[in-house]
Amino acid sequence: QVQLVESGGGLVQPGGSLSVSCVASGNRFSFDSMGWYRQAPGNQRELVASITSDGVTNYAASVQGRFSISRDNAMNTVSLQMGSLEPEDTAVYYCHADRRVVINVEGAYKYLEYWGRGTLVTVSP
Repeated sequence: QVQLVESGGGLVQPGGSLSVSCVASGNRFSFDSMGWYRQAPGNQRELVASITSDGVTNYAASVQGRFSISRDNAMNTVSLQMGSLEPEDTAVYYCHADRRVVINVEGAYKYLEYWGRGTLVTVSP
């Protein structure tokens, strides 16, 4: 059974930095993409950043230039370094991973998704 476990959340002052990490276990395969989503109270869950197995990254416009995602395929980990944090970054941060699987002989495929339970990041004076 695949499990994603986050760590590193906490309280930080505006303008500060914080890192969150996620380690995957129970998978006998490599994930295609790993990344981070966040959900603030009253808001929908949104993508923060993702990284493919080849190292191609994607960032939400709101965190571009402030956050940096990295991945260690051998260790099955993904980390998010957050800088210049703002109160608007306060949210529960969820680790996400997916894997593309072929579902028929024609080559059709779907993505299997995996989620962590989340870690709270609070940006406040």
